[in-house]
Amino acid sequence: MTQSTRRDFLVQSSAASVAALVSQSSSALLAADSQKMSGYIDAHVHVWTPDEKKFPVATGMNKAAVKPDSFTPEELFAHCKPCGVDRVVLIQMSFYKYDNSYMLDAMQRFPDAFRGVGIVDPTAADVAAQMTSLAKQGVRGFRLAGWKDDPEKYFAHPGFATMWRVGAEQNLNMGLLINPDALPTIDRMCEQYPDTPVVIDHFARVGITGEIKEAELANLCRLARHKKTHVKSSAFYALGKKQAPYTDLLPMIKRVYEAFGPDRLMWASDGPFQVVQGHEYRPSVELIEKHADFLSADDRRKILRDTAARVYFG
Repeated sequence: MTQSTRRDFLVQSSAASVAALVSQSSSALLAADSQKMSGYIDAHVHVWTPDEKKFPVATGMNKAAVKPDSFTPEELFAHCKPCGVDRVVLIQMSFYKYDNSYMLDAMQRFPDAFRGVGIVDPTAADVAAQMTSLAKQGVRGFRLAGWKDDPEKYFAHPGFATMWRVGAEQNLNMGLLINPDALPTIDRMCEQYPDTPVVIDHFARVGITGEIKEAELANLCRLARHKKTHVKSSAFYALGKKQAPYTDLLPMIKRVYEAFGPDRLMWASDGPFQVVQGHEYRPSVELIEKHADFLSADDRRKILRDTAARVYFG
């Protein structure tokens, strides 16, 4: 091989090596970006159908007052999948009341994508059997919506004692939609039933009035001493200033994160209410993914995926 030929060969080999390294680096970056933008779990979404003949609303409930008119799994996926969310915890919609049929139908159609939180009648004599039956169908918790009532009176019914006992026995969480005034009551119930997993929805609605009150936030953080209690970082559209990018909520999120840690904090959208009245899905994800700079990459992964995976999909 002549000196000129050898030089050309070395140049070509070097160029080929550089091209290979660039290609490998680009592939690695694309893979990392793909991994970063996928696999999230939305821990709180309601779905419903316009087909009221097959899935009627409960007697006395007014579906017409709720917008949008339809939010099917397919409509949900159009919002969540482009944002890296491929699994979702469905929360039984209130206007179906104790008939969990539509939620169960969605779970059966998309078994890898969905788990459920159902609603049962705590006053029913067979409430424990209802919980067990729904658990066999992929339901992982039960919603207790005491936000419209006096919390002491609401939780005083003996049926709730049954529910919290069954929750402890079968690892089924109590999903609590409450106002801040219920936090002392929940604190006492968590003391009474320390083995029952609990998930507080939407920061217990601290900030729903537009003001994040210190006393209410302190009561929420006090629940962190109960090791099986979790909090959903969710419903950003409804709290504080109620305007994207929702960064005014970061101090509250940081306080709750410091109290509970990322292993007991999970993100959720509260769809479809996160995508109506001028709000969009992506800013809800990005508040945790991009704006909460006090979180490490590991913290974000836990809040956006791992905590909900363990609580609902484990």
